[in-house]
Amino acid sequence: MSDLGTWGAQSAFTAGSASSSSAPVAGSLGGSPISRASAQDAPWPVSRLSQTLKDYIDKLGFLWIEGEITKMSKKGNLFAQLRDLQTENAVEIHAWDLGKIDPTIVDGDRVVALIKPTFWPKNGKATMQVYEMKKVGLGELLERIERLRSQLAAEGLTQIKKPLPFLPNCIGLITGKDSDAEKDVLQNAKLRWPEVNFKVINTPVQGDKAAPAIIDALKTLDADPEVDVIILARGGGSFLDLVVFSDEALVRAAAAAKTPIVSAIGHENDRPVLDDVADLRASTPTDAAKRVVPDIVEERHKLEQLVDRIRMRVEGFVAYEQDRLQQVRSRPILANPYTFITQLAQELERTQFAARNAFGNLLSHESLRLQHLGQQVRSLSPQSTLDRGYSVVRDAAGKVILDATSVKPGTDLKVRVAKGEIQATSK
Repeated sequence: MSDLGTWGAQSAFTAGSASSSSAPVAGSLGGSPISRASAQDAPWPVSRLSQTLKDYIDKLGFLWIEGEITKMSKKGNLFAQLRDLQTENAVEIHAWDLGKIDPTIVDGDRVVALIKPTFWPKNGKATMQVYEMKKVGLGELLERIERLRSQLAAEGLTQIKKPLPFLPNCIGLITGKDSDAEKDVLQNAKLRWPEVNFKVINTPVQGDKAAPAIIDALKTLDADPEVDVIILARGGGSFLDLVVFSDEALVRAAAAAKTPIVSAIGHENDRPVLDDVADLRASTPTDAAKRVVPDIVEERHKLEQLVDRIRMRVEGFVAYEQDRLQQVRSRPILANPYTFITQLAQELERTQFAARNAFGNLLSHESLRLQHLGQQVRSLSPQSTLDRGYSVVRDAAGKVILDATSVKPGTDLKVRVAKGEIQATSK
């Protein structure tokens, strides 16, 4: 509904609320409805009911409403039906003055009209008199779409993007029945991954009934736990054909979905607002199939490449470790395990030889030292003096005579010579 139509609906709600104080209030008593404004023993006359309805409707005043023209007849006056763009609701309208009625309007056109609801108490009929009516032009639609796009961006709904599953078990598809878009998605997805499963809901993809049908299908698939991703597909079309995918209710339903949404409307220029809130925008239904379902041939090729890389890494690692092992095995200590013992034995022999030499040198040195000391001792020995011809004279008491004058004549003396002792008497 347009902004003007929304305003009209709000005005009607306000007018109805303002007069609710005098409205009959229904209840129940013994299974039968009761009213606070009238009673069984004091019923309203028909004229009062008619006048009350007239008063309520007159309070609405003039309203701008939007809808689709159907069953139009122009014979001096205008008679037509104005149908809601999303539901089955419709009202009869008429115009006595065609001066402000666009003469190019035909059945099926989307219009905005200035009307005044009127209730005729005499025959109990309500009429909608049209005072002005014009087509909803492309410029106005574009302005509304851009306004909605800016509003969604301000709310942050165009920045939130849910990631798509790598390999969805089940794909939900919303598209027209027996359409090329449906065939493109199904065929290309099956070619890429034959085991892929789909849940398809066919809906109108243009016209006034399309938005409610698509919203219902979207909610159904979003509530299905088996569906991993949802594709909304249509094979292009004119701007007016695709305007349903800029419907605010539809766009907000897509933004609120918990399941990732893929928009595949197939229209590069004047892209619909759905593309902005979708988690992924595909240029065509075929592109959507390629973006959602991985290519089994490509994935097998990637697996082969990964296996080759793993094999090369493993072979390289094994070769490197083998080379390291060979280097370790080629070391002398591992080439001949007895080398270590032989080296220690040789070192022990060298130590023993060095010890023997050191001990022998020590013995030789000490032996020479002892000889030298012996020579010193011998050179200082009295025997050596005696051997050179000297003698030692002692008295009978064994005291060495150092002064000849101290010996009296006739004293017995002992003369010690190199070999033996001589008894002598002094004179």
